[in-house]
Amino acid sequence: KRERQRTNKAINDQQVAIFRQARTEALYAIGNYDPAGEANVLSRGLLAQLGNVTSVASPLYKHHYCLTTGICQEDETLQVPVYQVRLHDGQVEVAA
Repeated sequence: KRERQRTNKAINDQQVAIFRQARTEALYAIGNYDPAGEANVLSRGLLAQLGNVTSVASPLYKHHYCLTTGICQEDETLQVPVYQVRLHDGQVEVAA
C-alpha cells in the first residue's frame, strides 16, 4: 500500500501540487513552484512530519513547506500558496 499519493494540476495557469496522506487520508494542495529552487518541483517532494507540522520537502534544496500554511520551515521569508481541497463524489476538487 502506498504511503502517499501526489500529482500536480493547474489553477489560473499556476501549477498546484496535490498530496494525500494515506495514513490519515488527509488531502493537501499547495503551489508546485519552489521559490528557493525556482522550479515547479514540490509535487515530487517527500511528505514529512516535523514536530506537529505536516510538510513537503522540496527535492531540490530540501526546504520543508508546511502543507497548511505554505510557510517554509527553514526560511520563513519563503512561502507557497495553499489551496482548499476536498474529495467529492470520488473527484478531488481544489478551490481557486
